[in-house]
Amino acid sequence: MKRWHPPSALLLALLALLALLALTIALAYQRLGALNTPIALAIATTKALVVAAIFMELRERGPLTIAFAAAGFFWLAILLWLAATDFLTRPDFPPTPPPSAMSRPDRAIAVADRVRFHFRAELI
Repeated sequence: MKRWHPPSALLLALLALLALLALTIALAYQRLGALNTPIALAIATTKALVVAAIFMELRERGPLTIAFAAAGFFWLAILLWLAATDFLTRPDFPPTPPPSAMSRPDRAIAVADRVRFHFRAELI
């Protein structure tokens, strides 16, 4: 009886995904500053492209299937863009801890900052 072996493309995709996972974990512990998020997103995009090309078999499909897959990725990009816009336009982020969790001088500074922010918001 002939033994079944998985196609080599699937094994290569599995190894690539595991390597990218290891790279993601290794870079999570490195201090990269502002480059941390773009590098992590680039790795995640590479993983998504490997899954789409190999496991979804988009490389062997017709143009209509590829167009619908691209529309799905475009919609995902819109959702990520909206989430990033929401995150970046919040005026009080990161939030200050509640006054009970701070020492007395920190509490006075936090209250002064809130008063200054609300006063500035009323002027605008």
